[in-house]
Amino acid sequence: MNRARASVVAGAFAAAGMLLPVSSAQTARARSHGRNYEEAKVGSYTLPDPLTDKDGRRVTDADSWSAVRRQEILGDFRDLMYGHSPPLSVKLRSETVATREDAVDGLAKRTIVTLKFFDDPEAPSISLMLYAPKAATKPVPVFLGLSFYGNASVEPDPSIPLTRGWMRPHRTAGAVENNRASEGLRGISASRWPLAAILQRGYGVATFYYGDVEPDHIEGWRDGIRGYALKLAGRTARAPDEWGALGAWGWGLSRSLDYLETNPDVDALRTAVFGHSRMGKAALWAGAQDERFALVISNDSGEGGASLARRNFGENIAYSIAHASYRYCDRFRDFIDRPNDLPFDQHMLLALIAPRPIYVSSATDDLLADPKGEFLSAAHAEPVYRLFGLRGVDSSEQPAPDQSVGRTIGYHLRTGGHDITEYDWEQFLGFADRHLKD
Repeated sequence: MNRARASVVAGAFAAAGMLLPVSSAQTARARSHGRNYEEAKVGSYTLPDPLTDKDGRRVTDADSWSAVRRQEILGDFRDLMYGHSPPLSVKLRSETVATREDAVDGLAKRTIVTLKFFDDPEAPSISLMLYAPKAATKPVPVFLGLSFYGNASVEPDPSIPLTRGWMRPHRTAGAVENNRASEGLRGISASRWPLAAILQRGYGVATFYYGDVEPDHIEGWRDGIRGYALKLAGRTARAPDEWGALGAWGWGLSRSLDYLETNPDVDALRTAVFGHSRMGKAALWAGAQDERFALVISNDSGEGGASLARRNFGENIAYSIAHASYRYCDRFRDFIDRPNDLPFDQHMLLALIAPRPIYVSSATDDLLADPKGEFLSAAHAEPVYRLFGLRGVDSSEQPAPDQSVGRTIGYHLRTGGHDITEYDWEQFLGFADRHLKD
């Protein structure tokens, strides 16, 4: 993005906070629709049945689910919510930028690679940072996730290059200046990435800045993979059912998995994709589309992620569109104040991941994300897992705080707010131990 456009976008954030390219009527409806935090005001709703196909037939076996019903639901999510990702012809090339053999106090080999997908030097690329445990004697399973503030925010090592692209402001003074990373950003997200604990359990960690694929603002598509895809197609405008930013970030996760499949330190067949908040939404959508991901983790993903849209609690479709319409396809705006008209709800997104394990986590104080709605989504995905002879959360009641439940679908409600904590990672690692370890 050029400096003039970056300045305009930053000014728009400061003045009004992510204005929408929608009609004035849609904007008024979205902004007038408040957020409900009272369970008594949720009201009644009926969830669509993931096991009844579009012809009204009951799905009773795993083969019918995989061949027919799963494809119907996936198509609906593409048509109406996340959008269709175009079939891009990718030529993966990796260039090693830096290697450190004694990273994380000697626990890991850290490799930073630039992933290029097209011959055009102006095309979007990814700076992927991979930690592999030094103690490993064979390829290891890996947690792959997106970072909000780039590789340097994950570990306070001055040798890690700062991200050079556009970046959202950070609440810490001096971390991000004029929408660019500054030295004050180093290690600022380290508490969310407990590298030593993960490495000591025998897992690798791979991450990249989500803005490498597309900057997280309303005009970010112009400088990201969505704009580049339009350029390749000789077009200047997206169709209403084409991908939003969540689709773009999910595309980047899959392209990173392409690289992990070539790395001898990694057992790519045991890759867990995970994410927090809107990155939790992206991880769910990536896991639903790309069945190579062996395990999926969603932390505090809320509306557009794990929580049920039909529950009138916390953030709703109207508020999510008003906040960041560009993360979805344009057709999703048609369902402002009309969640019951959707042919799906988010329990069906979780069901698309079956039979692979999925873990959903919430926080007691993160009411915006509707913790109960996240749990109910996990619980209502269980019938699909049972087609495969698998057990899900094994409960119809949300567990007490700080108690992990479930088998192939895991869930916990952590005490605290919208964050990733040591407790969360303890549960993720335990769940991964059960499903990814030999």
